[in-house]
Amino acid sequence: MFIRRFVGFAVTATLAASLGACSAIDRVAGIGSPPALAPISNPTSSAGYRPVSMPMPAPEQVVYEPNSLWRSGSRAFFRDQRAARIGDIMTVIINISDSAKVNNATKRTRTNSESAALPNFFGLESQLSKVLPEAVDPAALVEAETEGSSAGNGSVDRKETVELTVAAVVTQVLPNGNLVIEGRQEVRVNFEVRELLVAGIVRPEDISSTNTILHTQIAEARISYGGRGQITDVQQPRYGQQLYDVIMPF
Repeated sequence: MFIRRFVGFAVTATLAASLGACSAIDRVAGIGSPPALAPISNPTSSAGYRPVSMPMPAPEQVVYEPNSLWRSGSRAFFRDQRAARIGDIMTVIINISDSAKVNNATKRTRTNSESAALPNFFGLESQLSKVLPEAVDPAALVEAETEGSSAGNGSVDRKETVELTVAAVVTQVLPNGNLVIEGRQEVRVNFEVRELLVAGIVRPEDISSTNTILHTQIAEARISYGGRGQITDVQQPRYGQQLYDVIMPF
């Protein structure tokens, strides 16, 4: 078992060292150059992309009225400029302003005391010395005391404010008409790249006349805001420290 663990640790350390070396070489080669922006690509072909499958109602057949310019189920007589098909673009407005404050305090104390004696029992208490050691005192056979206490305090004070706007592309139209969207935005300032990712499912009815939608109207919303670059790199612990924190049990 020890040999197996040692071999696993050696393999992990070797892989971490090789990955760290490759990363170090890339970083050395990029000295003096700003972080590269990711190329524009089809979101459905990116690694990790998975088509969305949601419970769908029974499909409804479109009925056309004879001698009529109106089609049943249409949202407008003229062409709707809002996103509705794969490849269409809509604007997502992100306005997150969350705050939470929780204080908890717990205190518990318990004291127990038990005692038992047999000073008189039909005169048989004098015979206990024949069964039990001579040091046994019938007047104090059993005496037990327990005492326990616990106290705990916890508090949460969190505030988040994010105001962003990003354009998203319709990547899939579900059978019930809902749209699956995904948008990515990268902004480079000096040697730091800020990344914004938004994805989820929206209803066509929630899209405004200006082709915008709020992040609160996106189902299964996935919103990520982060970055990469020199500042982000300095704020992260070294690879060796991260590996040490993972493998050390103490």
